[in-house]
Amino acid sequence: MNLNNIRPASGATHNSKRIGRGQGSGKGGTSTKGHKGQKSRAGYSQKIGFEGGQMPLQRRLPKFGFKNVNRKEFRAINLDSIQTLIDTKNISGDITKDVLVANGLASKNELVKIMGRGELKSGVSITADKFTKSAEELIEKAGGKAITL
Repeated sequence: MNLNNIRPASGATHNSKRIGRGQGSGKGGTSTKGHKGQKSRAGYSQKIGFEGGQMPLQRRLPKFGFKNVNRKEFRAINLDSIQTLIDTKNISGDITKDVLVANGLASKNELVKIMGRGELKSGVSITADKFTKSAEELIEKAGGKAITL
C-alpha cells in the first residue's frame, strides 16, 4: 500500500468529480450551477410546496371533512380477548384497567371500551371506561359485573 493508491471506502464518496475546484478540474467556473439566477446563489432553498408563483396544489384543492376536537378515542377490547387472557394467565376475580395494561391489551393512558364479540365463560367483574350493551349483557349472563369508571 502506497499513498498514491489509497482509496476511500466504498459508499463513502458520492460524486465522481469535485465541483468548484478551478477550471482545470472540468467542473470549475459556475460549478454546474449555470449562469446567475436564484438557484446559482449560496443559501438557496426552495420553500416546500412552492410552485414558482403558481397557486400551490394544497391551496387549489378543496377542503372537506370535520375534526371534532372533543372526540374521545377508545381502545376496543372484545370479550373473546378477555376470555383468552383468563384462560392463559389464570386470572380470576376482578379485571381492571391495570390488568389489561399489564397484559398488553391497552396502554396506560388509553380509554378502554369492552365490545361484545365472543363469549365469556367465567364470571368476573370487569372495570373499564365504557361497555357496549351486548358486552354488558354477556358479562352479566356469565355471572360477572360490568363496572364503568
